[in-house]
Amino acid sequence: MSQQLRPEPLELEKISVDSSTAASLATAMESPNANEQSPRPDSPQSYHTTHQTQASDGENVKEDPSDLIVTDVSFCPQKMTTAKASALGYPTEDTFKAESTTSSASTDDLEKSMAPVMVQKQIGANEIEKSNTEPAGKEREHHTPNPSYNTGWRISVPPQDLPKLPVKRERRIWRGIRHNFFTVYQRLFAICCIGNMVAFIVLLAQNRHSKPWGPDRGDVAAAAAANVLASFLIRQENVINSLYAICCATPMWFPLRFRRMIAKLYHFGGVHSGCAVSATAWFVLFTALITKDYASGDYDQPGVMAITYVLLALFLSICMFAVPKFRVVSHNTFEAVHRFAGWIAVALFWVLILLVSKAASDMPGADSLGIRVVESPAFWILLVITFFTILPWLRLRQVEAFPEVLSNHAIRIHFKYMKIGPILGLRISDNPLKEWHAFASIPAPDGQSFSLIVSDAGDWTKKQIMEPAHAYWVRGIPITGVLRMAVVFKKIVMVTTGSGIGPVLSMLVSHPLPCRLLWSTPNPEKTYGEKIMQSVSKADPDTMIINTRASGRPDMVALAYHLYIQSNAEAVFCISNPSLTRKVVYGLESRGIPAYGPIWDS
Repeated sequence: MSQQLRPEPLELEKISVDSSTAASLATAMESPNANEQSPRPDSPQSYHTTHQTQASDGENVKEDPSDLIVTDVSFCPQKMTTAKASALGYPTEDTFKAESTTSSASTDDLEKSMAPVMVQKQIGANEIEKSNTEPAGKEREHHTPNPSYNTGWRISVPPQDLPKLPVKRERRIWRGIRHNFFTVYQRLFAICCIGNMVAFIVLLAQNRHSKPWGPDRGDVAAAAAANVLASFLIRQENVINSLYAICCATPMWFPLRFRRMIAKLYHFGGVHSGCAVSATAWFVLFTALITKDYASGDYDQPGVMAITYVLLALFLSICMFAVPKFRVVSHNTFEAVHRFAGWIAVALFWVLILLVSKAASDMPGADSLGIRVVESPAFWILLVITFFTILPWLRLRQVEAFPEVLSNHAIRIHFKYMKIGPILGLRISDNPLKEWHAFASIPAPDGQSFSLIVSDAGDWTKKQIMEPAHAYWVRGIPITGVLRMAVVFKKIVMVTTGSGIGPVLSMLVSHPLPCRLLWSTPNPEKTYGEKIMQSVSKADPDTMIINTRASGRPDMVALAYHLYIQSNAEAVFCISNPSLTRKVVYGLESRGIPAYGPIWDS
């Protein structure tokens, strides 16, 4: 008795298919009358999945489908268009044309070319569409695009024939001093300290014969307060943004030498440190004068003495914890000391001014307390310091966040609470009194939102990736970053690693300018996702993206120089970890090539 056999899955073997056969098969999938055409008898179009044969005893038996080739193949191509075939991942006529020089098909090729025919034979084209495709305009869920079909980005292999780096300029000793100990930051620091030192010496010389000995205590206190004010102002958000706005207005027709110098604006931290150290020196002199007067019995104010020594201890602790090596080792401690010691110092300064003014008003024939306070220069300076200390915290608020986990190494955090300009850094925190972290913002194409890229660089960033938060604290206003100075150059090269691509995209997405981009990172697509890759490609279609997992860590100095020469750029900007940034900037500047990158206090 005849028995109906159930179709069984196939096992494909490697067979030979010539190019004309493959092209005919692809045409058959597209042609509306494909089922009316007779297939070539010698074409291995499909393996029959159900084949009945008559055995010697007259019963129907099932043979091994892989041993049989049939030529009578019919399927339902009417609903199978080229677009749908491509969406399903099947090759089309164009695919076969591109591979027409190949005379044999591998197992993978066979699966792609023959499997669609067999599957359609078994379940029909409609079932394929329902089970594997989405409506037009939608992407398949959990679908990872094939990099070979992206919009332009590609992983680069570092070229082997890189141009030879030029010889470093100057002698080794002078070169080391100039680029390590006499940078723009150190120069600004030295100018502030030397200027205060000159004033310090002049004031002592002018009052060396005074009675009691030494300069007026009020003048010394005012000098200390003035340096504290300068240290505060150079770090204030509005002041920083204003300085960048002024410097970025430099016309392109200015000499390149001038534009190279003004691009070092981000070294303004030297003013902050120089004035803070000078303020401490002035306060040491104030403490010494007060102590001398108290010891001689000329100034019997134990309250003033106690507050003076507490303030001196706070000044010294702030300076000590701000030393670069300690700051790197324990950044959280530095930040806590800087913040809380600063707040306490401002409060104690107010108490000190009031006590000193009260003691002066108690003397016979002296003015009232109110007049003494208002006439004191330290009062007005301290008023401005207090205002700028409180101002950022008046803008403290918690905002909604929309995390997008890119991988176990990076996360992209989206915000919609405000519009934001290009190349601005935003400080966020999950505990506003503990620690703050600044990240470069990337404006969204709609102009109504922005995002930050956070990569695993420590305990706090790791926590944000593993346990994404949906709200963060923000304070103050966004601050302009180093890359903003790139606009003073006609063409630049940008070198970045890892999540440094965030500041770069912040610049190029919102403020395009002629540039070449070099990005070195482990597994870029896997770590940062398709959207970031496409944004990078859009910013610079010729971006050199290096996967360090595949090709190892390249010589970034040599590659940066290669792009600098190739593109005829005016400057190189590097956004990376502190060690590599210093290496690239020094490696280029020591050869006379202008290079810029964030420093530890920028």
